Amino acid sequence: ARWRLARGELADALKAADPGEKIPWFGPPMRPKSMTTARIMETWAHGVDVADALGVPVDSDPAFVGALPHVARLGWKTRAFAYMMNGLEAPASEVYVALAQADGTVVEFGPADAEQRVTGPILDFCLLVTQRVHREDTALEAVGAEAEEWLRIAQAFAGLPGGGREKGARA
Repeated sequence: ARWRLARGELADALKAADPGEKIPWFGPPMRPKSMTTARIMETWAHGVDVADALGVPVDSDPAFVGALPHVARLGWKTRAFAYMMNGLEAPASEVYVALAQADGTVVEFGPADAEQRVTGPILDFCLLVTQRVHREDTALEAVGAEAEEWLRIAQAFAGLPGGGREKGARA
């Protein structure tokens, strides 16, 4: 009940906020729309943790599937942030990301003519950028060394980079 009350209060505050004003947060300050997307990502990622602990699959649950494009977009937008958090300089190159959803539609980010490319299932990308799965346990394909490097360090969350998951750790 406390969580639901706080969720409602946060939703009301975000709706009332000036869309152009940045809100202070644990990580870099964000505009209300980005703050909302970040909260969706966090709720989704921790929901995956709970589902995994209970042995419940997330790949067909409408609540989980509906969040995937939002989580994926945030994962793509935070590419430079992931480099910064790992003490690396972000490459100037752009990355095209094309992610297949379960219904066959494709969610795309970045310029389609970019040399650096990432393709594969949207669920795998979201699990990777929230560090819920090891890179080698995904069906994601990277074209270009910089695309592959990014997938190795990707993180859609604020704060220090986590250690990621061990290969084979997620059933």
